[in-house]
Amino acid sequence: AMSKNPAATGPIITPVILSGGVGTRLWPLSRKALPKQMLALAGEQTMIQQTAIRARGAGFANPVVIASEDHRFLVAEQLRAVGINDARIVLEPVGRNTAPAAAVAALLVAADDPGGMVLLMPSDHVVLNEAAFHDAVAVARQAALAGALVTFGIEPEGPETGYGYIKSAAAMNAAPGALTVERFVEKPDRATAETYLAAGGYFWNSGMFLFAAQTFLDEMARLQPHMLGCCRAALEHAHRDMDFIRLGEAAFVACSSDSIDYAVMERAAKAAVVPVSMGWNDVGSWRALWDIAARGENDNAIKGDVVTQDARNCYLRSEGPLLAVVGVEDVVVVATKDAVLVSHGDATQDVKKIVDQLAGRGSDRHILHSVVHRPWGTYESIDSGANFQVKHIMVKPGQKLSLQMHHHRAEHWVVVEGTALVTCDDREFLLQANQSTFIPLGSRHRLENPGKTVLRLIEVQSGSYLGEDDIVRFEDTYGRISAQTKPA
Repeated sequence: AMSKNPAATGPIITPVILSGGVGTRLWPLSRKALPKQMLALAGEQTMIQQTAIRARGAGFANPVVIASEDHRFLVAEQLRAVGINDARIVLEPVGRNTAPAAAVAALLVAADDPGGMVLLMPSDHVVLNEAAFHDAVAVARQAALAGALVTFGIEPEGPETGYGYIKSAAAMNAAPGALTVERFVEKPDRATAETYLAAGGYFWNSGMFLFAAQTFLDEMARLQPHMLGCCRAALEHAHRDMDFIRLGEAAFVACSSDSIDYAVMERAAKAAVVPVSMGWNDVGSWRALWDIAARGENDNAIKGDVVTQDARNCYLRSEGPLLAVVGVEDVVVVATKDAVLVSHGDATQDVKKIVDQLAGRGSDRHILHSVVHRPWGTYESIDSGANFQVKHIMVKPGQKLSLQMHHHRAEHWVVVEGTALVTCDDREFLLQANQSTFIPLGSRHRLENPGKTVLRLIEVQSGSYLGEDDIVRFEDTYGRISAQTKPA
């Protein structure tokens, strides 16, 4: 496989990881503030980590990740945790589907290296057979060198109705193992999917692509000139901030929202497909996670603190409370600290409709977890009442919160682990475990962790109003001053 061969000659491939999705079908674990690609759903590493690791080594450049503004610190931190320190993280001011994201990536790569290639991958898919993936990339690279825009087609394992299909035509002489594409087919109904399987030559569209950046840009110029213009302008007006490239907002907002399939691939002059069996799964639902999980007795997939009696074919997962399941089959139960999902195994696609209902009710349970991630660490609301709220705050080593004040609440801080450096008006002092302090209403205060280990403290807020928007920021390491309304 190409990636293992340091002598691989020819253009370098830049992995481009698309991390815009929210994964609503995997609620209550996947939520807008911490979507599925940021979770360790299939294995020890998160899906975005697995995706980045899959495409590194000889022949690959440092990755480009296209993500939303909200997730910028999560993405950077997760990549750093697996030793990827030099990713370029492009921040989209709004989601505009995959075609504009691909265009921005192609523009970046072509500017670096006129002959450079782009390997476009969703951040939230699973590939169990990495060797097969690398072999397919090597074939796709040959097809891309011959001027094709290449898709990876998954050998179908059944008449699946949740995927688009690719109908292949003749073999490509220039790239043994690649086929030319006859057409792209929308998600079929079951009867149609069965005819595809019977006919042969149809593959699931994996949403992964490989192409020479310049070939893709030439096709964009022909098929989507306005979109390409918006993407160019968004990059011209981008500004760099730490590891991040923030796209120009006005230009990117003006871009139409479209998938790479519709916008380009379906009308491309030269499209190819590389058929591959690589243990691919888009993990589109809890049922899909059951499919790829290691299952134990009675075919149950179990994670967390779970006890069963006479349960079979179930996906049972707890992120906190003890979960007990008795006398059922084909169910999915997922328990988090603040929400529990129970679904029939066949209905897991409809979890998305629950998320829509929550949004309609004005709940934030589809957006935030009980544990909320911030650039400096996390906080979790443990208990609250009319005039009080209790939070568990974790501050990472060397990090600090903004210097701030509250109009409506006072705070008590008790350190339970690590060391806190506290600023309160004109005093600055250290607190160790088991020590506490009081922050009066209206004081300018800041919390930081000067140590090498995690700082944990329990905060008790008391006052007439405890909303996250009662924060006036005076200085902030993370560039959040202009957005006064955002919570700490």
